[in-house]
Amino acid sequence: MPKKILTGIVISDKPNKTVTVVVERKYSHPLLKKVVKVRKKYNAHDENNKFKTGDKVSIIESKPFSKNKKFQVIEGSK
Repeated sequence: MPKKILTGIVISDKPNKTVTVVVERKYSHPLLKKVVKVRKKYNAHDENNKFKTGDKVSIIESKPFSKNKKFQVIEGSK
């Protein structure tokens, strides 16, 4: 099974070696036929504390690093 790759914006870089990324997705509601925006936060592993708040990053599903951290940052841009 392929690993999930998501793109989002870093909203917090306070914990050591961790960034919190908010991923926004849009989908059409099946009954209301209206486009709905949904945001979800993911904790991702950032080995070198390289990324700061506001950076756009891609995260990939990986082995669990901790209870809530199951993604790893693969690339980013300002």
